[in-house]
Amino acid sequence: MDWIAILSGFGVGAIVGMTGVGGGSLMTPLLLSVFKLNPAVAIGTDLWFAALTKVSGSVAHARHGHVAWPIVRRLLAGSVPASLATIALMHFSGLTKGWAQALTFSLGIALLLTAAVVAFKQSWQRLGLKLERWIPESRKPALTVASGLLLGVLVSLSSIGAGAIGATLILLIHPRMKARDIVGTDIAHAVPLTLVAGLGHASLGHVDWALLGSLLIGSLPGIWLGAQLTRRLPDGVVRSLLCASLLMAGWKVIH
Repeated sequence: MDWIAILSGFGVGAIVGMTGVGGGSLMTPLLLSVFKLNPAVAIGTDLWFAALTKVSGSVAHARHGHVAWPIVRRLLAGSVPASLATIALMHFSGLTKGWAQALTFSLGIALLLTAAVVAFKQSWQRLGLKLERWIPESRKPALTVASGLLLGVLVSLSSIGAGAIGATLILLIHPRMKARDIVGTDIAHAVPLTLVAGLGHASLGHVDWALLGSLLIGSLPGIWLGAQLTRRLPDGVVRSLLCASLLMAGWKVIH
């Protein structure tokens, strides 16, 4: 099973390297279907996988000046308290006894939302530019905090949303940001958010540490290879394959 975990980490890492999204969206269904983890442990393990695999990307983007730190701080102002509150609710309500169905359903919804984000990637900026006339600059800080709050709840419940959905919300509120700055800002926000949520799940005993280590061994070379392949494969082909995978995974999880 260790080799299966390493190969799974490699495959997901390659997709992340090619597309920049899909880590949690594909890893959590794998943890549920291939490794037969219960939803809580699958989500907790994936949160740590996401946090640790994105650290190097966050550092690289920060060094190149591709992180809008004021936006990161506003997102964290909403997402970290929301994540802590969600974890506390899980803890005091007895997650493993009463929340398994809710967790599975939220996971499926998050997968379908991510598929929609990936499928209509180029349309979100046009929508953001149209919305800009209704969103004056003075409202953007509050909307950014509200976006962080939504992401904090979604990521803590399903481990999905910090990547593709987070980037889309940033794009809708700040449509004139450069693509590389949106990616860098999104990753810089995702690392502390997934780490906080991961710590919360770890405190509940919802992390398979041995499996996590094997997944990380495979993901690191996978991300490197994916970054090399992205220069050769058309973006439309990669996005279509990822979207189809997300739709199938989301439908399977819900049903």
